[in-house]
Amino acid sequence: MSVRTAAEDPPAEGGTMPDDLAWFTAVVRAHATALVKYFARRGPRQDAEDLASDVFAVAWRRRADVPRGAELPWLYRTAELTLANARRKHVDLPVETLPESGASRVADDPELHALFDAELRGALAAVGERDRRILLLHAWGGLDGEELAAVLGISRSGADAALSRARARLRAAWGERLRF
Repeated sequence: MSVRTAAEDPPAEGGTMPDDLAWFTAVVRAHATALVKYFARRGPRQDAEDLASDVFAVAWRRRADVPRGAELPWLYRTAELTLANARRKHVDLPVETLPESGASRVADDPELHALFDAELRGALAAVGERDRRILLLHAWGGLDGEELAAVLGISRSGADAALSRARARLRAAWGERLRF
């Protein structure tokens, strides 16, 4: 009796291995709901299933690149890129009229606005009190340079350095919150 490995099995229809189809079916069953929910939270709910299907199509085409045992993180990264591409397709503005940030999209969608506010509050809560104070003085108070230095009671270069460090910590806290 000889034991055959997957590498010895003949390719199935279309040049795929039987193990590929079984792996892909298991991945779809395990993660389809999570991807649909991911898209429903971040974009139009009516597009969530279509976008999840697009991610799975990429996963099938690039199945050799998907790390076995760590499929979900790979799928989420692909979902981020898929969502960004979908959003770009729906923005039909000349370059000179594009907003500097996504603030207008957030302000127009109450769900995104609430989510953005909650995430920002969470990220701000994750940085220290001094960093939070510096960031709020700068962002909401419009202070920087000499004005920020005067409020903090430090030199101008010290205030610039403190603001730079506070921004870096906020970026790190924001990134941690988005990784789940």
